[in-house]
Amino acid sequence: MKQPNSVPTSELMLRETASQTAGPYVHIGLALAAAGNPTRDEEIWNEMAKPEAEGELIEVVGTVIDGNGDLVRDAFLEAWQADANGVYQPEFDLKKPFNSFGRTATTFDHGSEWSLKTVKPGPVAHPSGQLMAPHINLAIFARGINIQLQTRLYFEDEAEANASCPVLSRIESPTRRQTLIAKREEADGKVRYRLDIRLQGEGETVFFDF
Repeated sequence: MKQPNSVPTSELMLRETASQTAGPYVHIGLALAAAGNPTRDEEIWNEMAKPEAEGELIEVVGTVIDGNGDLVRDAFLEAWQADANGVYQPEFDLKKPFNSFGRTATTFDHGSEWSLKTVKPGPVAHPSGQLMAPHINLAIFARGINIQLQTRLYFEDEAEANASCPVLSRIESPTRRQTLIAKREEADGKVRYRLDIRLQGEGETVFFDF
């Protein structure tokens, strides 16, 4: 019998494992409602802030668009953000008014939009000592993506903070920086921010290597 390391790569059949592909495993395990499955009593989902949470309650929405300009209707996103005071809450508890971590997904319904109900985050200190502009960290999982993409959502009405943010300002192109700026709008009398994430092609979203 040949040893595994003695067989030429051309003769081996290498297949992707469940950890190397996003779907359908991600939705089945982590986005039960989006996969059409019964939900659990305790679910980490898109309501990061309850009405009694400190700070400005907002909704964040958007779509995920592929290189052909088509909607990705089965993307999965994870969000990580500071609270209204600029402090990350490392311990998740559904009973708390606010949690720094949340999940959401695009679906074949409702215009294929993902959404988060949260509070507007406060500025967080960068290792350099400068304050970073209020932002939400996003990880995107989708078909064809073996390793999740990392990006950030900044806020249109934080222009001064955005201009001095040590992370955002490192993106040299003003046009490219705009791919991270969520537009403010109002829906049913509530503040909402919209960010459409483009995976490839014209207007591709800036992704970070961290």
